[in-house]
Amino acid sequence: MTPQNAHGTGDALRALASLRATRWFTDADVDDADLWRILDTARWTGSARNRQPWRFHTVRDAATREELSRCGAYAVHLRSAPVVVLLALDHGWADSEFDGGRVAQNIMLAAHLLGLGSCPVTFFPAENAERVTAIAGCSPPWQVRTGIALGHPAPPPPGTSAIPTGRHPLDVLWTSD
Repeated sequence: MTPQNAHGTGDALRALASLRATRWFTDADVDDADLWRILDTARWTGSARNRQPWRFHTVRDAATREELSRCGAYAVHLRSAPVVVLLALDHGWADSEFDGGRVAQNIMLAAHLLGLGSCPVTFFPAENAERVTAIAGCSPPWQVRTGIALGHPAPPPPGTSAIPTGRHPLDVLWTSD
């Protein structure tokens, strides 16, 4: 079997390449079973020395999501997401941020494969990260700097987005010796 045909690789690669950030959500709730499947899948993400330096805190409460939406310049979409996953990382390790990015991507990919939309957000400046860390009930060495909005995608409002679309061609991104 050739590598491109192993285990349905073509379909899997198309699924990976089709993941897009969703900033608009319907009012439909995210099923608890789907949320469990997403987080259970994410916990299998690899990490340096298998430390698994992450903890997940989910937020469904509308008032708390509203507060989270004010904790960063690009966090407003958290207000309309039925679920926000707060990603707490153990910052006692230099590689925790990298591992956190890996688990965040797997949360978004698992949601995508279940037909849900997602969009990450970084909480900044430091005061906002501290505020969100407290909302999640965490204390050092745990800190929350990343949230992930989850929900059923809704069409974006009409108009032009301020966020660029498309991708650079591979020959711009890839060099070889």
